Formats: sequence, C-alpha cells, structure tokens
Amino acid sequence: MTDQVAPRSTKAPQTKPKMRLAEVTADNWHDVVALELGDDQRDLVASNLYSLAEAKFTPLACPRAIYAGTALVGFLMYDLPDDDEPDRAAIYRFMIDRRHQRRGYGRAALNLLLDELREHRGIAAVSICYAAKNPARVLYESLGFREVERDAHDEVFAELSLTQ
Repeated sequence: MTDQVAPRSTKAPQTKPKMRLAEVTADNWHDVVALELGDDQRDLVASNLYSLAEAKFTPLACPRAIYAGTALVGFLMYDLPDDDEPDRAAIYRFMIDRRHQRRGYGRAALNLLLDELREHRGIAAVSICYAAKNPARVLYESLGFREVERDAHDEVFAELSLTQ
C-alpha cells in the first residue's frame, strides 16, 4: 500500500481587495450614479443621483464612494453632527451594488465608516434609519446598532455608541 498525497494547488490564494471610502468627485460621480440595487431592493433606499443632489445642498452631508481595490462597489452618505445634536452623526444612505453583494463589502465599508466617525472629535454615537423589512438590518445589528424607535411607516431608527 502506498501513501497518497493530495496534489498541491497551483492557484495563488485569493486575497481580499483593500477596502476604502473615497470622496465623490467630478471623476467618479457618474460611476456612483450607475451603481444598482436588486429589483427587490430599489424601494429600500433613495437613488444615488438623488443622494448626490441632496448632498450638494446639505452642508453637513458626507457622501462616500466605497471601493474594493480599484472597483467601485457601493455608496454611503452620512451627516456630521449639527448644533441640535453635537455628539451624533447619522448614516442615511448605504448601498452595495447588486453585483458585489454577499462578499463582505458592506460590513467592511461600515467598519471603515465607523472608524472615520471615531476620528471626529466629540462624536459619541451614530444613528441609522432603515425600513424594517430591509435585510441589511441583520448586518446593522451584528455591528452593534440597537433599535431605539420605530415610526408609523415601519422605519427603524437604530443607534450605536462609539465610546464603548
């Protein structure tokens, strides 16, 4: 009887691309607008075109393009704190393109955003609002967001402490 040795794989191990958040600029905004959600997701978040227009007229809005390596994979937008709530930021747009979902990019992007928010002095908490039927709620909960309110339209308001 001879020992059998499994053949060695000649494939290089796959490494995950480096994730980053980037400004939305004149060079990439068309690509951001072209990102797509699945048909069953379109009613869960405003379009990226609408979001960029809104950001133009909302001084505290921070739109961010989400990249995995050189590939644009998503978009998010948040507001920095204002005078009414000087210690709270609010995420109000978050999407990963349908062709890039279920690869861990959403989790990585939110973790990058939370790190970015922690760098701003005085931000103690971040909130996010989403439709109760949004499947991304599982992701938000896994990152520590906790529901604090639900409105009459079944919108969930969740919050995460950044000081823990």
